[in-house]
Amino acid sequence: MSTRIDYSLVYPVPGLGKPINYIPDGRHSDPLWVGDSFPNPLSNDSKYKSMPLTTLREFNMMRFMNTITDKENWHVKIMDDLIAEKWKDEAIAEARRIWLESDPWDTVFSLDDYDYDDDEPDPSEGYPDESEPFPFSRSDEVDASLYHELREFQFSLARRDGSGMTELMAAYCIDELRYKARHLQESPHGAIIVYTGNVVKSDVAIPSLIKTALQAAAAPLEDVPDRFKDWHPGSNGKVLDLVHPSLFPLMYGKTKVLQPGAKVTTLEDCVKRCGEGQIAVSATDVPTVYIPHPIHHGRESFKPYSDRYQWLPCEVDITGDKARITSYINNLHPHRHKELYAVIEDVITAAIPLWELTLAPLENGELKFFQRVHYKCVLYDPDPRALPPNEGPQDCYLWYEWRPQAGRFYSPEPEGPFDPANLVQPKFDLTDRFSELGRPLQIIVKLANIELTPENPNYEGGTWHLEGKLNEHIVATAIYYYSSSNITQSALAFRQVSDASTNMDWQTLRYQKDEHGWLNLVYGCENFEGAVQDIGSVDTREGRLITFPNVLQHQVQPFELEDKTKPGHRKILALFLVDPHVRTISTASVPCQQFDWWREEVETPQNDGSEWMLPDLPLELRDQIFEKVEDFPITLGEAKATREQLMAERKDYVRKSDMRYTSRERFSLCEH
Repeated sequence: MSTRIDYSLVYPVPGLGKPINYIPDGRHSDPLWVGDSFPNPLSNDSKYKSMPLTTLREFNMMRFMNTITDKENWHVKIMDDLIAEKWKDEAIAEARRIWLESDPWDTVFSLDDYDYDDDEPDPSEGYPDESEPFPFSRSDEVDASLYHELREFQFSLARRDGSGMTELMAAYCIDELRYKARHLQESPHGAIIVYTGNVVKSDVAIPSLIKTALQAAAAPLEDVPDRFKDWHPGSNGKVLDLVHPSLFPLMYGKTKVLQPGAKVTTLEDCVKRCGEGQIAVSATDVPTVYIPHPIHHGRESFKPYSDRYQWLPCEVDITGDKARITSYINNLHPHRHKELYAVIEDVITAAIPLWELTLAPLENGELKFFQRVHYKCVLYDPDPRALPPNEGPQDCYLWYEWRPQAGRFYSPEPEGPFDPANLVQPKFDLTDRFSELGRPLQIIVKLANIELTPENPNYEGGTWHLEGKLNEHIVATAIYYYSSSNITQSALAFRQVSDASTNMDWQTLRYQKDEHGWLNLVYGCENFEGAVQDIGSVDTREGRLITFPNVLQHQVQPFELEDKTKPGHRKILALFLVDPHVRTISTASVPCQQFDWWREEVETPQNDGSEWMLPDLPLELRDQIFEKVEDFPITLGEAKATREQLMAERKDYVRKSDMRYTSRERFSLCEH
């Protein structure tokens, strides 16, 4: 572990005295090394591990528990046996309905159609009547003979439940929820781990007073003439950027950066020191990764690092009881918006304990999580292969059609009752670990509103993506939904890339040759395709704080106006946490680049007794003087033009990073 160093000085970091893809490690004498970095799925690091392959049934269990914990006073109601039983029955019934609607054969041979004696059907109940509607169309290439043979196959009536929520699963969830309810007061800020990964939510982490204060402090950024409103390019006038890191980013070949050994900027002098430093040297050693093209044969180049831009984080001191921002938030003036800075500090303070829960399982880079449902072997119930040769149709061709359709893959369930010990995860204390070293956190801040009107009533949703490029080294995100009005329910969805190789050999799973249907039934995946699994979503209600790691892709789900005759909105404060193990160029080493900030500063009379004539000049003359300023500082018009280029680069990056993400793991089952 590194010794305490003086963070009031600038140090060499990636892109400043170090290669842009430099990652500190213990093999070099880097004073900034404090341990191995967190995993990043876009890196080319061979040590990166994917998320564990998870059964669909386990995802269903987590989604069920997420739904319950969204209910008012859930932690009290879950202790009531009648209420808990009602919730359990509703979940089972809904899962059964979906199951029966999705599988025509299971609709014919429904569990509810027969009384069972052990595993044998009751002959007195009879079998499906000949007049029962044929469940397949001719286009399905299932003829009447095949249908007849399947109907007559008694083993198809064996007792089993292929739905997404069984009695055993639901009972397990109720026990886990009751445990979490009893320990809710011990959870930091009422935080609940929603999905392994870890996605964390809390509705009480941020008091209503802070929410109201944030709404008031952000209002001056909103209440400006229409010509000054910064609508996000390409959003069709729906997304209003209040503070966005793509405006005035670090620009290689343009931005002036303080050199190693210089004093860092502060909130007090960041504007006065505008123009100090040297122009950031364009990176020439940006690594290129080649990824398979999803349609055409061959590969496509992909640069996880940008050689042109980097979002600039601010520095946040966490040595005290409350987080304290010590370098300016890019695009948020530290003097004009002191109140907003203070409220953002409150939100950061509340987010840190949730980040600790999110990052704890990722600290050692293994991405290992306890799983409630395990799939150890491919089992069939019924298994027509175990039957005598004279069972089933005697026609050879028909038998080969009949065999895979008569069989049913067994769906796994939890192997035992809920055990609280399984929820224990490694403790990760972000504050203790880095505050002892005097090391500030680096956080990228974004404030944005989605504004809907009767003329523009729908938000179509976002794309699947990870946050930032590797330049930013973002490891986790916190989103605070501080205001919502007149919109339908909205959600944030998540998906993961799973390990497609561990325990996937046929000797372990014992699956039949050329039969891969279990992969889709159990995991929702297909052979020879990417191992991407949809995890679930979290409701983004007002007052909720959500944190999640940057190993999961996320996507904003669509929503619309509730009352189409009135406007509505959703407002967020997003905080992107830079990996604390990897220092990046921040606003501490980049004095302000904003032309209007600098002009306001130089036009302000000085209080040091010196004679400064510029404020006394007529406005027209001052305008002429400032018009002759070239190259630096950067005007808003130049910054917006740069943003267009940055967004074009990132749009291509998001497309390719999605290809990289979804193709990182692929199933290739052995045809033994």
